Amino acid sequence: MHDNVKINRALISVSDKTGLIELATALNAAGVQMVSTGSTAKQIAAAGFDVTEVKEVTGFPESLDGRVKTLHPAIHGGILADRDNADHAAEMKLHGIEGIDLVVVNLYPFSSNPSIELIDIGGPAMVRAAAKNYAHVGVVVDTADYEDVTEMIQGGFFTVDARRRLAQKAFRITSSYDAAIASWMAEETSDREDATVPPILTLVAERAEVLRYGENPHQTGARYRLPGVESWWDAAVQLNGKEMSYLNVLDTEAAWQLVSRFDQPAAVIVKHANPCGVAIAST
Repeated sequence: MHDNVKINRALISVSDKTGLIELATALNAAGVQMVSTGSTAKQIAAAGFDVTEVKEVTGFPESLDGRVKTLHPAIHGGILADRDNADHAAEMKLHGIEGIDLVVVNLYPFSSNPSIELIDIGGPAMVRAAAKNYAHVGVVVDTADYEDVTEMIQGGFFTVDARRRLAQKAFRITSSYDAAIASWMAEETSDREDATVPPILTLVAERAEVLRYGENPHQTGARYRLPGVESWWDAAVQLNGKEMSYLNVLDTEAAWQLVSRFDQPAAVIVKHANPCGVAIAST
C-alpha cells in the first residue's frame, strides 16, 4: 500500500452536479486527465476543459437508456488493478487498460423519488471497486469532501489515511443506498408479514449531532435521524447551557412527547425521562 498516490487520471460521474466545475478546474490545473459520462461530461466540456467520454474508453456507446455505461473491463480494470502486481500490470498492457487513480461518483437520488429507474447500478459498482482498491485509488462520494480532496490534489498527492477514510464512507453510502431500496421494495410487497416484520431488517440513520458525551462522561454519544425524515429536532434551538449530552437529549425528547399532549401554552419538567411537573396556562 502506498502512503501517497499521485492522481493522473480521474473518472467523474455525478448525479449531483454541486461543485463539479470547481473540482474540474482543480483537476485540470493539476494536469489530471478527466474521463466522464453523459451530462457530467457535457458540463465539464461546456466549462472549457478537456474530457474523455467513457464510450471512447470502452469502445461501446452508452446503451439501454443509459442503464449500461461504465460496466466494462476498460473501466473496472483501471479501477481495480493492483499497481504493485506484475501480473496485473501485464494484463492491463495486454488489453490496453489505463489505470484510474480517482473515482468521483454520487448516486442517483433514489430516496427523493423511489422508483426502478433511480436504482443506480453502475455508480455503486464503481464506488465499491474504488473503495476496495483504496491502496491505489481515491474515491469521493460526497460533494462535501470536494474541498479537502482538491487541496490534496493541488498538493500533488492523495494520502493513504484520506483514501481509507473516504473508502469507509463510500461503503457506508452504498450500504445505506441498498438498505433504502430494500425498504422500499418491502413496502411494495404483497406479503403483509414480510412488509411488517421482514426476515432481514435494514435500518439506515444519519448522524445529526455529536453529543457532549454518552450516558456517562467517559462514553461517546450522538443523535441520529432517519434520512429524509424531519422532526421537531430539526427546528429546535438551544437557548443556553452546555452542549447536549445523551441524557439531555433523552430528557428533552420525553419532555416534548409529554408537552405535546396538552393544549398550548404548556410546560413540563423532566428528570431522567420521568415527568416531575406539568403546567398549563393561558399565556
